[in-house]
Amino acid sequence: MTLRIELDDLSRPQIHALLNEHLQSMYALSPPESVHALDLSKLRQPDISFWSVWDGEELLGCGALKQLDERHGEIKSMRTPEQARRRGAGRAVLQHIVGVARERGYARLSLETGPADKGFAAAHRLYESFGFETCGPFADYRGDDPFSVFMTLELR
Repeated sequence: MTLRIELDDLSRPQIHALLNEHLQSMYALSPPESVHALDLSKLRQPDISFWSVWDGEELLGCGALKQLDERHGEIKSMRTPEQARRRGAGRAVLQHIVGVARERGYARLSLETGPADKGFAAAHRLYESFGFETCGPFADYRGDDPFSVFMTLELR
């Protein structure tokens, strides 16, 4: 298996299906007011870069990087399709995003995810394996949401 990571324009039907799966999953695991996943229109903003991960013609995952300011980025839309899990796509796209954040000169990379005990344990393990640590809310997130866990990685 050879993974290929592409800067994606969000136009392919496979991407639409994966993002739809992502949104459906987030709404199944969290109340609507606690879902911070972005739809296609919000991912097409100029401050967001979106990548897809492929093995040949098979879509294995995606992830995005949102610029919060010149020194701080946020990971968004990390997803691997149910049927393609445990093939390394999540780790590969996260490694790619961390590398891009470093190239851009970010000092910090943050993310919001759900609680480990509410279906997000694998995500926590992945982020922690890269050195992400739990932190307080950042950007426009609220700190009183029991369905949100915030993590950050210092890139200096």
